[in-house]
Amino acid sequence: MLEKLPEVIGHALQGVRAGLDNIVFNTLGMREGLGSIELSSLAFADHAQLPERCTADGQGVSPPLQWSALPEGTASLVLIVEDADSPTPNPLVHAIVVGLPPESGALAESAIPSGDNEGAAALRVGRNSALQAAWLPPDPPPGHGVHRYAFQLFALRGNPEFSETPGREELVDALREHALASGLLVGTYERSDGSIQIPDAASSGGPAVAG
Repeated sequence: MLEKLPEVIGHALQGVRAGLDNIVFNTLGMREGLGSIELSSLAFADHAQLPERCTADGQGVSPPLQWSALPEGTASLVLIVEDADSPTPNPLVHAIVVGLPPESGALAESAIPSGDNEGAAALRVGRNSALQAAWLPPDPPPGHGVHRYAFQLFALRGNPEFSETPGREELVDALREHALASGLLVGTYERSDGSIQIPDAASSGGPAVAG
């Protein structure tokens, strides 16, 4: 886990990125034959900037999402959000949600718990890269450039039994067996140089994730 990096290190690591090729959507090895889900947000367009309120520089709430064009036989949905540009070997996981009912058609803003926000009571939330069952607000290192946050929604043919707070590996195992279709929406965020102060240990409540 990376702590928030000073600007000079962000510049030095500009070429170090996990890469879009390594997000779940592109690594399942089964893109051929999968259907396509229409995934969008009222808060941002595909490959456009996330609103500040959804990041660590704002209120840190999860953005609203909506979907359509689910394939016949969809029994449940799962969501994973990853930072494709984190300076780490693998993309950082910002959120996992399992057991979404397909008929709902949407996930409201702040539905995923984060910080002081409790989120939607019925939502089943998995572990992010900070090992929390929560939305991890985008928090890229100053000077590292634009980060792409991949919102990935998958339709499942059944309701696999997940652990109480499933992580990325458990999610991928379920997708290999049950996935029918997938949708991808990318939001971006960049922190301007020098726009963040590194909190001391007493005020931060522990290490922070850069991503």
